[in-house]
Amino acid sequence: MVFEVKILGSSSATPTLNRNQSCQLLNINQQFFLLDCGEGAQIQLLRSKIKIHKISYIFISHLHGDHYLGLFGLISSMHLQGRSSHLTIFGPPGLPDIITLQLKYSETVLSYPVTFKEISPDNPGVILETEEVFVENIPMNHRIPCNGFLFREKRKRQRLIKEKLPKGIKISEIIKLKDGLDIIDPESGNVLKNSDLAYPPKRSRSYAYCADTLFDLSILDQIKNVDLLYHESTFLSDLHERAKKTHHCTAAQAATMAKMANAGQLIIGHFSTRYNNLLPLLEEAKAVFENTYLAIEGETFTIPDELESWNQPQK
Repeated sequence: MVFEVKILGSSSATPTLNRNQSCQLLNINQQFFLLDCGEGAQIQLLRSKIKIHKISYIFISHLHGDHYLGLFGLISSMHLQGRSSHLTIFGPPGLPDIITLQLKYSETVLSYPVTFKEISPDNPGVILETEEVFVENIPMNHRIPCNGFLFREKRKRQRLIKEKLPKGIKISEIIKLKDGLDIIDPESGNVLKNSDLAYPPKRSRSYAYCADTLFDLSILDQIKNVDLLYHESTFLSDLHERAKKTHHCTAAQAATMAKMANAGQLIIGHFSTRYNNLLPLLEEAKAVFENTYLAIEGETFTIPDELESWNQPQK
């Protein structure tokens, strides 16, 4: 089963010649979630050969333009390409009004249904449940209301050892085995242990997207032991006062958060446009948390479902 994050944008405030504004695509077993939608998101989706109609859910962290100004264009393109499937958009209060107003004055009636779900950092918790994942909003400490997002796979079912299954086993007994229960041998009447007939379930994976925020340890319990953590890292530590004033973080602070949360890997992004060379940000973070990577457009981070060494992010 697939669980991967593709970076589509990593610049803060304004785009640069080689960095777009905040946007990521999360693929969980071919169900697609778009995280923020800065300008240029559509172009990045095209470059990555991702069909926009596959996106079922869009999550907007807050109403600073570098996180949502690409949204109306994406919604419009979905309409122009004849989308018919339902789209759900999670975001702060005010976002539905912004989109509805643009639709009104362009005299556009969308070809597909859209549902807006308003979320607030004052009410963290589960905002979406699908067959495979729970999604929670994470309260960010920013100048305006801002949410992060935590994706956790549900517990997976046991995997049967087919060659060890008793003859004539009923479907109801197979379901019990997949649920981790022992069964009764239909012939002997003896108890057959689940551990003898099924492999343990593959591990459930998790990803936390921490958007614009001050360094704030209050979210630690919520993101504890997350497999992959994205955390904004707008500045180097020599500009920590600037970071504090603008409610952003330094690379070292993001790495400290990953270390304290016992994260598996850290992705840093939302880089200030003052940095043409991102290696100093990476070096600063790796000095605190070694397993750190840069959010580079076009790269994909895959979370394995087996306890194995992770590979480098792939183009």
